[in-house]
Amino acid sequence: MAESKIPIYGAIGANVAIAVTKFIVAGITGSSAMLSEGIHSAVDTFNGVLLLVGLHLSKRPATAEHPFGHGKELYFWSLIVAVLIFGLGGGVSFYEGIQHIRQPEPMRDPTWNYVVLAAAALFEGTSFLIALRQFRGQARGVPFWEALDRSKDPTTYTVLAEDSAALAGLAVAALGIYFSHALNMPMLDGVASVVIGVLLAGVAVLLIAQSRGLLIGEGVRPETAKAIRAVVMEQPSVEGVGRVLSMYVGPDEVLVVVDVDFKDDTPTGDAADAIAAIEKQVRARFPMIRRIFVEASDAPGGDASAARPGAAS
Repeated sequence: MAESKIPIYGAIGANVAIAVTKFIVAGITGSSAMLSEGIHSAVDTFNGVLLLVGLHLSKRPATAEHPFGHGKELYFWSLIVAVLIFGLGGGVSFYEGIQHIRQPEPMRDPTWNYVVLAAAALFEGTSFLIALRQFRGQARGVPFWEALDRSKDPTTYTVLAEDSAALAGLAVAALGIYFSHALNMPMLDGVASVVIGVLLAGVAVLLIAQSRGLLIGEGVRPETAKAIRAVVMEQPSVEGVGRVLSMYVGPDEVLVVVDVDFKDDTPTGDAADAIAAIEKQVRARFPMIRRIFVEASDAPGGDASAARPGAAS
């Protein structure tokens, strides 16, 4: 858990310093794009706090009301973070940009804007590299985009997405400020703010889609389910495999239910040994599968409802 918090702490520290500086400079220079960037950094700071709250709540032990634990708390809070990025980050930046386009104000000396943007890029880049290093460590050699698609840990990919959007937003803000001042067209500063708003909204939509899938019960990938079937079929007493039902109940915890057809003449003891072997091999190959329930469709001994739940590891 401590390792998961490292990217969040890095992002919070960077965003607090950057947000305060951006707001001060936006007030001095009158830059709409800089004000949007300040709002962006303030929202990112609050989002980091919410992710820490989600991490803490997700580690609570299982209870009678929540027998599989509270791992999905993290998905709920990551959804709230994504909604805030969309509403506060994207929405307010878009609104501020439209207002500045409709009523442009000449920009005063932009020098401080460039200084702040350069410092912000340094801090945001550092935060991004911390999150990227953490993510690459979790990926264990899997190609970046494939690992990003497979990741079920919002603490890392949310910070990566936020920092990526922040770095892109800084570039847009710098271009908007430069052309606004160089061409004496104040409205371009507002256009940059609108672009930043659209950028944040796009990132938020992607994060919302990821959180939605996990909250409503996303399961393992088809190739993982196929591999589980192959493990089951390796047992001599197994005649066939039915459904492989699965669901993520936390970033690194999966529940799996497997329907197994045993041969008619399989003794009960052999079936129990086969189930134990299946559980052991599946856990060894897929460590995130903590709970396995093997249901015997044609159970030995005539009990058609026999099932043995795998103990949590």
